Amino acid sequence: MCRMIGFILFWIAVGVALSLCFRSPVFRTLLALVLLVCGFNLFCK
Repeated sequence: MCRMIGFILFWIAVGVALSLCFRSPVFRTLLALVLLVCGFNLFCK
């Protein structure tokens, strides 16, 4: 369980770092939607 929480926190940090790099709200929203769909598909597979 600790490994899964660490994995999740790591990718949250990656997402925060990416959001600091991209200033366009449209691009950030599209990136977030794509990553959510990919993560959902990988989690439910």
